[in-house]
Amino acid sequence: MQSIISMLQRTVVLLTGLLILKVTVATVWGYRSYFPPDFEADFLLGREPYFFGSYRWAFYVHLASGPVSLLLGMLLISRRFRMRFPDRHRILGRIQAANVLLLVVPSGVWLACFASAGAIAGVSFGLLAVFTGTCVVFGWRSAVSRQFADHQRWMSRCFLLLCSAVVIRVIGGLATILGVDAPWFNPVASWVSWLVPLAVFELTRPRHRRSGRPQATPDPPRWRTLLHQGSSPAMEIAARRSAAGTSAKRG
Repeated sequence: MQSIISMLQRTVVLLTGLLILKVTVATVWGYRSYFPPDFEADFLLGREPYFFGSYRWAFYVHLASGPVSLLLGMLLISRRFRMRFPDRHRILGRIQAANVLLLVVPSGVWLACFASAGAIAGVSFGLLAVFTGTCVVFGWRSAVSRQFADHQRWMSRCFLLLCSAVVIRVIGGLATILGVDAPWFNPVASWVSWLVPLAVFELTRPRHRRSGRPQATPDPPRWRTLLHQGSSPAMEIAARRSAAGTSAKRG
């Protein structure tokens, strides 16, 4: 039974990874409409009046840094890669942290101010960027303090938030297939794309209960302490005799 569950988990992980890769490749392939910008394309439709200056820079920075963060996140979250290549994991982790904090988050916040789906979606995207950066900061602090279990949890949250770009495209594709075209759909999808995966993660992750007070480690016998301190043979013999005499008196 355990082997079947393990196989199912691996299958789900593999399919999820393939889905992320497929959506990322399809998104990057659509970049052809952005160089030069085609304002008849879906995403740029209606953005020509403000597509200049800081918005233009934020747009292209987000285009470049977003797929990189997803691909790096897939690699860094892999336990096999982390155990087999710990040095590369640390190096790529630093690159990921810099990419998210310096590029993805600032550009995401700025683009959120111009969300085409309205203010509700803009607030969602802005909070998403802020929370993603917060997860990276706490994950980095946990790694520095060698609290690796906390580090994994924070970076798992970060990866889930980054994957919202994939989730919202999947939701949009389903809406196209089902013929959903309501004004409320895009604002709702903007929140669902990251709140639902994050809630599922928090509700399903294992929780370890801590037992009240940690047990104290008993002090070793004095003669063992002297042995570890590199004492002389005479002192070792005296310490052992002293310990034997103490035991005889107690008897």
